[in-house]
Amino acid sequence: MKIGFTTSFPVEVIYAAGHIPIDLNNIFVTGNGKKLVEDAEFEGYPRNICSWIKGMYSVALNNNIDAVIGVVEGDCSNTHSLMSTLQDKDIKVISFSFPHHKNRKRLLDEITKLEDKFDVDHSAVLKTKNRLDKIRKKLVLLDKITYQERIISGQENHFWLVNSSDFNSDPNDYENRLDEFLNEVKGRNPIKSEFRFGFLGVPPIISDLYEFLEEQKVHIIYNEIQRQFSMPHLRKSLIDQYLSYTYPYTIFDRLKDIKTEIKNRDLDAVISYSQSFCHRQIDNILIKKYVEVPVLTIEGDQPGKLDARTKLRIESFLDMLRYS
Repeated sequence: MKIGFTTSFPVEVIYAAGHIPIDLNNIFVTGNGKKLVEDAEFEGYPRNICSWIKGMYSVALNNNIDAVIGVVEGDCSNTHSLMSTLQDKDIKVISFSFPHHKNRKRLLDEITKLEDKFDVDHSAVLKTKNRLDKIRKKLVLLDKITYQERIISGQENHFWLVNSSDFNSDPNDYENRLDEFLNEVKGRNPIKSEFRFGFLGVPPIISDLYEFLEEQKVHIIYNEIQRQFSMPHLRKSLIDQYLSYTYPYTIFDRLKDIKTEIKNRDLDAVISYSQSFCHRQIDNILIKKYVEVPVLTIEGDQPGKLDARTKLRIESFLDMLRYS
């Protein structure tokens, strides 16, 4: 079966059960995003609801998805209503929750329920985890090359890490292409840039953001959430791995990782990105308070290219860095 999902979760369970996991976000952002949003709005979705929710709704309807796993705790509260509207369209829905306070027993219960739902033994899930962790080790290497050798662009780093949420539904093919990419970059010269930046927050809905930053001599050498999708901590147990995954927990879990990586990568500044109508915009209050390098907050709404106002804000921020 083709199993869609709304954000990263223990994908090992789906692979171990012999099904095909599909990150609905990745199909949305690489497809005709504006039309997918418009289709959802035609069905009645409000204008002032996050475009990702509307995009995932349309993707699930248009891609012969057999079931959708919605992360109803630890991600977007709108997922509850998304699941109801999909159920109304006769798509099977399954809920998964990350406990807000990182409760180990509750997370174990959630993973066990998912294993029972797909009739798969935990031993098979761990075997699959070991297989996927071999790929994840290569992604740790890719990320390290990005900030140490500076021969991988921010957009390339983003691409490989964000697609590790489902390994493009084919781990073997994903790994083969990753090996080819890692071999290809060996002959590159370091990227010439003026600034070393981090990108905080959910992956952007803006299609040309990385391209514009590169034109401004900004090298993104830290993609926070994309890196988290790749499970960089590689814990031995499945529970520990998903307790180390910062995205679904509190902003303070994220800040601990962010502050460590700012220091490790010697960042000049960070961009903190959030989606319109998202509760995570509130997190920017604490990011600005506790992050010790300059922070530029930007917001995305509809799929598409950077607007002139955001370009001007980025250029002004870089001028401030140059002359401060």
